[in-house]
Amino acid sequence: MEIQLTRSLKGTKLNIWKKFLERAGIEADSLISRTVLVWDDNKLIATGSRQGNILKCIAVDESRRGEDLTATILSELRKDAFAEGHSHLFLYTKPENKDLFTSLFFYEVAQTDKVLLMENRRDGIKEFLSSMPAEGFDGIIGSIIMNANPFTRGHRYLIEKAAGECKQLYVFVLSEDKSLFSAEDRMEMVKRGTKDILNVTVLPTGPYLISSATFPTYFLKERDKATNIQCMLDIEIFVRYFAPKFSITRRYAGTEPLSPMTDMYNKALQKNLPEKGIEFFEIDRIPEDSAPISASRVRALIDEGDIESVRKLVPETTFNYLQTHGLL
Repeated sequence: MEIQLTRSLKGTKLNIWKKFLERAGIEADSLISRTVLVWDDNKLIATGSRQGNILKCIAVDESRRGEDLTATILSELRKDAFAEGHSHLFLYTKPENKDLFTSLFFYEVAQTDKVLLMENRRDGIKEFLSSMPAEGFDGIIGSIIMNANPFTRGHRYLIEKAAGECKQLYVFVLSEDKSLFSAEDRMEMVKRGTKDILNVTVLPTGPYLISSATFPTYFLKERDKATNIQCMLDIEIFVRYFAPKFSITRRYAGTEPLSPMTDMYNKALQKNLPEKGIEFFEIDRIPEDSAPISASRVRALIDEGDIESVRKLVPETTFNYLQTHGLL
C-alpha cells in the first residue's frame, strides 16, 4: 500500500480521482490545495483532500472498508494541516457518516439533509459564542451579517434603517480574511462608522458564518451546483446557534442587484428564515450618481486612484481610516 500526498492532480491521476469520488457519490471539489491518495497495486482505494483548514472529498473503496483507511486519510491530512499552522479543522461529509467521524474525534457543527459539517473541537462553536456578550433586551432583536469590504454609506444606511426598527441590532462582520481589506480593518471601520448608533453592537462571525467552512463558494461570487446546499447549511448554523444566543428575531440584508451569489443567498433567507420563526427584511440600496452604492464600486475607484469619488461613497469615518492606515 502506498500513501501519496500531492499539491495538484493532473492528467490520469485527476481522472482516476474524479471517477473514484463519483462512484462514492461525492462531487469532485475544485477548491482543494492538498490531496491524499492511497494506492494498492496501482489501484486507488482511498482519498481525502484539504482546502486550508477544511477537510473534504473523503472516500474509501467499498471493498476496503473496515481497514481503518479513513483514519489513515485523516491522519495524513491532519499532519499536513498542522504543519501549515491549522489547528482548528472542519470536515465536510454526508450525514450518514456522522458516527464514523465522531469516532475519529470530529464533532457535529450542523447538518442539512445533504451535508454534515464537523469540527475537531468539541462544542467549538458554543465556546466561540460564549465569549461574546449577549445582554437581555425586551423587544425586537435584529441582526445583519456583512463583509464591509470596505464599510460604505450603503452599509451605514442599512444599519441605520434596521436599528431604527429594533430594540437592539447585532452587526456581524465576516472574520474570513479573503477580502481586499483584512478582517481587523473591516471590523474597525464598522465599529467607527456606527459608534453613534447606541443600540448597535458589532461582533465577529468567527469561522462559522459565510466562511470557507460553511459557505466556500460565497467568495467566488458565482453560482454552482453546491450553492443552495451551502446556503442551507449557513442558515442552519445561524438559526441553531447565533439566533438563540442573542435572542435574534429578525434579520436584515440590502438588496443585491450586482452579485448573483448574494442575491441567491438573500432569496434563501427570505424563504427559510420565516419557517424558523425569524423575520427577514431586504432594504433597498441607496444610489449615488444613478448607481447603487457598493463596496465593489469603492474598491474599483481605489484601484483607479479616484480618491474624491471614494469620499462620496463612504462615511467620513471610513475615509479617515483608509487614509490614516495607508489603504487609499
